[in-house]
Amino acid sequence: MANKTIVITGASAGIGAELARRLGRDGHQLVLAARRPAELDQVAEEALRAGAAGTFAVRADVTRRVDVEAVRNAAIERFGGFDVWINNAGRGITKSVLDLTGDDIDEMMTVNVKSALYGMQVAAEHFLERGHGHVINISSFLGRVPMALPRSAYNAAKAALNALTANLRVELRARNPNIHVTLVMPGMVATEFARNALNAPADAPVYAGSHVQTVEQVADIVAGAIEKPVAEVYTNPSSAEMARRYFDDVEAFETTGANPWAPQRAAAR
Repeated sequence: MANKTIVITGASAGIGAELARRLGRDGHQLVLAARRPAELDQVAEEALRAGAAGTFAVRADVTRRVDVEAVRNAAIERFGGFDVWINNAGRGITKSVLDLTGDDIDEMMTVNVKSALYGMQVAAEHFLERGHGHVINISSFLGRVPMALPRSAYNAAKAALNALTANLRVELRARNPNIHVTLVMPGMVATEFARNALNAPADAPVYAGSHVQTVEQVADIVAGAIEKPVAEVYTNPSSAEMARRYFDDVEAFETTGANPWAPQRAAAR
């Protein structure tokens, strides 16, 4: 696989940090963006040690369009352009639909949708000029099957991201079939996602169990999609069948025990 220049947002921890290390091992050049400079610099160094052809860390709040544009400009100035843009930044919430406020919805849409929208737009503009490229949006299985009750507004935001991703893919395919758009839907992953969720309890656990994937497993799936682009991919092999059961009969899924995650366990990223 030829080396590429890859932008990763939300790269200071979790899936984003492991993507940097994994794609570094593949020898790619990486532009890493996040709000925490110390953590981001450490990930950039780890990716270099893993084998990255080059890394560049950019402190950015990707909920601000001007910061996303600055990441794009940095990639162009440092490496002459970029081939892949991964929208990975995101945040969860722990709150029932009945308790949500307007501010909660605004926060979830800003962090999980607007940040990715800005990334999609600046990346697509660059790719249309270059004639090729690949946008990858890290969403969630909960955007397809919203069964985790405490993640209510997060589920809704990821569903919106899924729809925008599909719209972008169809439009760009019509304009240039050499521009790919991939939606990645992880299930439960062993990160501190639950601890960092809005309104999370102080003792929120790191997910564990046979149904939980490692960040390494998720990063391998994304690396595979970069090598052979696909429209969308579930990182957990069981997710596709669960989604099929859900859409075959939503009521049965919700009421007859087809949902394997009880509300107290229902959390995913």
